[in-house]
Amino acid sequence: MLGRKVRLVLLVGLLSLLISACASGGGVLVVRKTPPPPPRHAVVVVKTKPGAVWVPGHWRWDRRRHAYVWVSGRWVKAKPGYRWVPGHWKRVRGGWVWVEGRWVRR
Repeated sequence: MLGRKVRLVLLVGLLSLLISACASGGGVLVVRKTPPPPPRHAVVVVKTKPGAVWVPGHWRWDRRRHAYVWVSGRWVKAKPGYRWVPGHWKRVRGGWVWVEGRWVRR
């Protein structure tokens, strides 16, 4: 069993990792030791949908399946004065974290 000081140090380390990942711009969903696979297929969006923005597909970690699952791309309602920054997997010390997509002011 770990001593109290060791558990405290581990907890502080984990919290600092999560805080630094959140500060990088987006919410952290999961930390994985292995990177996600490359995108399943390239989707070419030829036509635009008026008043909407295309959010590309991405891999999501499914805790129940213990595997990455593909989330298809979709159209979302545009937010006037903002642009969409897609979510992405980011390499951090100890593995990979998912950074949520977000709207940023133009």
